[in-house]
Amino acid sequence: MKAAVCYEFGKPLVVEEVDLDPPQKGELRVRMVATAVCHSDIHAIRGELHGQVPCVAGHESAGYVEEVGEGVTSVKPGDPVTISMVISCGKCLYCRTGRSHMCEASWPIDKEGRLHNKKGQPLGHMFRTATFAEYAIVYESQAIVIPADMPMDRAALLGCGVITGFGAVVNRAQVRPMESVVVIGAGGVGLNSVQGAAFSGAYPVIAVDISDTKLEAARNFGATHTVNATKGDAVEAVKKLTSGRGADYVFVAVGSIAAIEQGFAMSAPRGTTVIIGLPEINKNLSMPPYDFLRPEKVLMGSFMGTVNLSVDIPKLVTLYQAGKLKLDELVSGHYSLEQINEAIGSVERGEALRNVIMF
Repeated sequence: MKAAVCYEFGKPLVVEEVDLDPPQKGELRVRMVATAVCHSDIHAIRGELHGQVPCVAGHESAGYVEEVGEGVTSVKPGDPVTISMVISCGKCLYCRTGRSHMCEASWPIDKEGRLHNKKGQPLGHMFRTATFAEYAIVYESQAIVIPADMPMDRAALLGCGVITGFGAVVNRAQVRPMESVVVIGAGGVGLNSVQGAAFSGAYPVIAVDISDTKLEAARNFGATHTVNATKGDAVEAVKKLTSGRGADYVFVAVGSIAAIEQGFAMSAPRGTTVIIGLPEINKNLSMPPYDFLRPEKVLMGSFMGTVNLSVDIPKLVTLYQAGKLKLDELVSGHYSLEQINEAIGSVERGEALRNVIMF
């Protein structure tokens, strides 16, 4: 099969023929139909996350199950599925207490790669998915069956960007009607935080970005107000829109330490700032303790939208089919696997919300 391999961080991916081993116990092989380019993939191939080369990235995907390994019961060959990097064993403390997205189990695929290039060199499975390829081996818990009539390029988005942004608002922060929300970053993840806030009945819903085009998109996703951070003091602009106090919730959907600090400054006393975007792994945040103490502010993280894949993915599909969840508007362009570097470059330049690789 063909895969886009990262041999050196920061260099273009190499599309070449590779070999894929059969699925082992608890695993399945999926024929990819669509894989979106997520910023996490870009961080990975730029060397900004933990990981080693050579490797294959890609994790926001959809396709058809072709083969299942021993013990797999929830899916069968022929099933259309959404694929996610979220993985759960069902047995550890977090899985048994309803926090399966935080599963702490170890997985054989981390040490026993299923991918090899034609020289026999092992290729790492980035995010335990490696879906920048025509086929992928994933674990049973990572594949959620979807309706046969669900468009695959839309289904792929549910694997990461949608659940991360929407879930941060609905699951992690549990925003209530009439609470004020700010979303910093109106890209693929941020727009889903915006529509999650609108879905929750928040008001106002304020999108902050440096692109007027993305801010216009945010209005389409439910933002009631927008702030261009390059055209004045964004913190003061947010405070003016929130009775001078700041917002009840601020969601930082860009991987930037400066954005986190800015978001915290935008939050009201007793307000909550939620980190969604992934800053470079070697960057540190430094904030005075008093900023937390007297105003009783909260700073928290949200990993993958605090999602329960088997519960939340079907619900989101239902919302999309009912016209309540915007997915069509997130897709900026379709590319072949051979065009993957072009698709990545477009995302890096801020020209796209989600570019999707089609197989």
